[in-house]
Amino acid sequence: MAKKQRSELKSTGYEIFIGILSILSIVNIFLLYLLRDPALDQVIEVMNAIFSAVFLIDFTYRIVTAPSRSAYFFRHFGWADLLASLPFPQFKILRIFRLVRVYRLLRKVGIRTVGRTLIRDRAGSALYVLLLMGVFVLQFGSLWILRVEEHAPGANITTASDALWYTIVTISTVGYGDQYPVTQLGRIIGTVIIIVGVGIFGTFTGYLATVFLGSPKTESGEAGEAPAAEVPTAEVPAAAATDTAAADIAATDTTARDATIERMRILLAQSEANLAELRQLVDSGLGR
Repeated sequence: MAKKQRSELKSTGYEIFIGILSILSIVNIFLLYLLRDPALDQVIEVMNAIFSAVFLIDFTYRIVTAPSRSAYFFRHFGWADLLASLPFPQFKILRIFRLVRVYRLLRKVGIRTVGRTLIRDRAGSALYVLLLMGVFVLQFGSLWILRVEEHAPGANITTASDALWYTIVTISTVGYGDQYPVTQLGRIIGTVIIIVGVGIFGTFTGYLATVFLGSPKTESGEAGEAPAAEVPTAEVPAAAATDTAAADIAATDTTARDATIERMRILLAQSEANLAELRQLVDSGLGR
């Protein structure tokens, strides 16, 4: 099998996933200036730290698999990817260069081709959608529940740590019960998080089933199926070969049978000749 050619642009789903995370990280920069709440700002800072780790892994993956590392780093904004991955607020705006890469992808292959690719790779697309849903619910669920609950009487979700912990536990459908909303709006938000969490884990379970229990793919790319174009081509020669083999076997059997009969005739003739000679000898001996 030929070695897969390296490319700066990765799979369609992966590029879109990184692009959406870049947009969200840029939106978080403006949210820090709009919210003006230390607890809410801490939630965004935690999410930005997670994004920085993801972008650093993405930079490492790109530079390792790039056709030319120097070209990627200097001409294709690799330096911007590296700086934007660092946990410094001054460099986060450089994540806009990742959006330029997504635009290049869409312009290169076309929106229709992108849609067909995502539909064809349903398992991979489901995984990226699952990850994005988890990120969005974790961030905005934590922000909303904290905004509603932090100043309510008798509230136990009052810090960024409380909100993030409650959201993670609720998404995972574990539900320890140590953190819970006490307001009516907070309970509605918690209900939405529970429903979305069930959907996320259901999708994740289906993805794992597809990966570990699915049929192995053939060279044509379809799981457990032979290429459609090859089926009729394979059937016709097989039938012809079967008929030819049967004819050859029949001809061989006829020839072998004729040869056996001929040998039997020869042996019979030889036996008759030997018997005749034996009679002559016996007659000669009796005559004496």
